[in-house]
Amino acid sequence: MAAPWLREVPGGVRIAVRLAPRASRTRVLGLHGEALKVAVTAPPVEGKANALLVKHLAKRLGVAAGAVRIVSGELARDKVVEVAGVSAAEAAEHLTA
Repeated sequence: MAAPWLREVPGGVRIAVRLAPRASRTRVLGLHGEALKVAVTAPPVEGKANALLVKHLAKRLGVAAGAVRIVSGELARDKVVEVAGVSAAEAAEHLTA
C-alpha cells in the first residue's frame, strides 16, 4: 500500500500532515492532496494545536507522545511528523481506519 503521505524512515515513519485547528472535534479527516488531514479542537496559539496533534497521533498509533515529534512546519498548517517505533503498514492501518 503506497500512501503519498506516509514514508518509512529508520526506526519509524514520517507522515505529511495538513492541520485544521479550531475544529468541532479532534479527528483524522482523510487525505488533502498528498497529506493526511487532521482536525484538532485547539487554536493555533502557543503550540496548543501542535500539542494536541502529537497527542492524537500518539493515541491513534498506540505509542507514547514522546515517540511523536514535528520535524517540519511547526508554525505552518502543512507539517511533517515523525513517529518512532511504528511501521508504515501499521501507521496506514491505524490512521485510515
